[in-house]
Amino acid sequence: MADDALLFVLPERHPRLGAALAAVGELECAETPAVLGWLHAHGVPSSSGCVRIVPSGAEVLIPGDAERLPVPLSEEETVRVQQACAPRSVTDMEAELLDFRDTTQDWRSLVHRALTTGVPAPRIAELTGLDPQLVVQAVDG
Repeated sequence: MADDALLFVLPERHPRLGAALAAVGELECAETPAVLGWLHAHGVPSSSGCVRIVPSGAEVLIPGDAERLPVPLSEEETVRVQQACAPRSVTDMEAELLDFRDTTQDWRSLVHRALTTGVPAPRIAELTGLDPQLVVQAVDG
């Protein structure tokens, strides 16, 4: 294994470049003392959206002021990182946005149905990721 990718901490207010480390799945290097120490030194967990990864050769995508760390990857891990960093087509992104709209468009109705079947409001908030106050407002309004 060689240095096949670069981890970096994306500075605030930068466009999301590369892929979130958490989005590429488990990487063997993410559990090494070097990476864990690097993350700790920067005060960010590996699950943070600010911890990004790009394949080797894509260093140009990393902002100049970003902290970076070269990491080794297996062949399979390299493919996953490359796929996660590949640009998506506009059509794919628009389809995902439409799916999101369709799923969230009638969320109040879904919350009401869940409540009438006996699912408690805190559990609805936990399962949906909705703010608990929104769940209560959906009940009241």
